[in-house]
Amino acid sequence: MNRDSIGVGLGDGLPGGPRPGRAARNPAPGPAYVLTEDTPVYVISVAAELSGLHPQTLRQYDRLGLVCPDRTAGRGRRYSARDIQQLREVQRLSQDEGINLAGIKRIIELENQVAALQSRIGELADSLEGAASALQQREAAVHASYRRDLVPYQQVAQSSALVVWRPKR
Repeated sequence: MNRDSIGVGLGDGLPGGPRPGRAARNPAPGPAYVLTEDTPVYVISVAAELSGLHPQTLRQYDRLGLVCPDRTAGRGRRYSARDIQQLREVQRLSQDEGINLAGIKRIIELENQVAALQSRIGELADSLEGAASALQQREAAVHASYRRDLVPYQQVAQSSALVVWRPKR
């Protein structure tokens, strides 16, 4: 199956689009929804063919928690493009690197944890940047509120000279 025929018959907006010679179901301009890398669109047989694995292998990976596709209301599996990439990576780690499935599961968990931590770091950096900006605005507001007729006090170095004061009579 080639990439152009992946979405055949599934409707507009999918990779490959509607079948040639058929009118689009939704004649309105643009797709009704946007497909992303995480949109679950592939049934297990198509996902197996795209990943080069047997459907039973995909079911086993799902049971082990290696690649968990979304489910339809009828409990059917729907794989996304990201799931297909992950299936290929699991296969590569298993066959080329000789890593067992438990090790692959741990690698995936750690990669997910790293991604979550990087996302959290980004959130904290944004929060810190916002707090610093708010602090600068408050500081500027305080400086703007200063009265201009006041002169700041500057401490003068103290002298050890003795001054005698004599009032005039």
